[in-house]
Amino acid sequence: MNRFSDMQLLVDAADLGSLSAAGRRAGLSPAAASACVQRVETMLGARLFERTTRQLRLTDEGRIYIASCRAAIETMKEAERAVRTGTDAVSGTLRVSAPSDLGRNLLVHILNRFMELHPDVRVVLTLSDSLSRFVPDDVDVSIRVGLLEDSDLVARHLADSWRVVCASPACIEVHGMPTRPEELAALPTLVLTTQAGPRNEWRLGEDVVRVRRYHECTDSEVIRTWAVMGRGFAYRQLWAVTDDVSAGRLKLVHAPAWSAPSPIHAMYHPNVFQPPRVRRFVDFLQAEFAQRFSTRDENAFAAEFNRGQ
Repeated sequence: MNRFSDMQLLVDAADLGSLSAAGRRAGLSPAAASACVQRVETMLGARLFERTTRQLRLTDEGRIYIASCRAAIETMKEAERAVRTGTDAVSGTLRVSAPSDLGRNLLVHILNRFMELHPDVRVVLTLSDSLSRFVPDDVDVSIRVGLLEDSDLVARHLADSWRVVCASPACIEVHGMPTRPEELAALPTLVLTTQAGPRNEWRLGEDVVRVRRYHECTDSEVIRTWAVMGRGFAYRQLWAVTDDVSAGRLKLVHAPAWSAPSPIHAMYHPNVFQPPRVRRFVDFLQAEFAQRFSTRDENAFAAEFNRGQ
């Protein structure tokens, strides 16, 4: 068990920002705590902390190793709880990040079901329309929409969604229904802006159009609201506008011909000691997305969402 004691000391030192404070928590003298860290660093052949008289800072190697230490400790604790209770229940904190649209329209319902099945799991959900492809160390699972860049992260494919062009009936009445994708370049449009800049290149079937006349916002919900108000044509995920289309507040523009599939992935760090709650959640996500998107082929897509167009 010395290895796990060492891991706990390292995790405490990182959390507290002090080796002495971590040693006190473990009942060790400052000298004994320092010797523990040196022993682990010698075994690894790498420095885990940059130590000065004022602060304790993790090195890049330290962030990688302590993330695995944290996962290993939590896995052991969950295993002990499962043995004591005689169940396979999972517990602990599950940190999830996702785009705002997906979080509000899909993930909130999936997480609710997961929490009903696993009431001892505490969920921390972060929603943002400016998420990068990088998964921070303090996030267990990040859901990403769109093509992924190469990385060392594990990416589990969940489903393919659709991006669609939509506009309010009033907007279409004023500006007309475009007949060719390139016509959108000169029409009023609504564009989501992220850290990478405005997403004003729209893939419409086999065509890619760069729109020029657009209002932009960093919040996707504002883009949807502007579209309903008739401020312009928007290019949104289908799940974000389904209710508006069904209610007649928005119309799809030449769907599915002008629509584009967009992959959804669950991404996480390739830790050897992956907490059971993370594995359980990713498996649950994949099953839920498979069920919810199983009928989203082009024929069903056209039949379901082009009613009343």
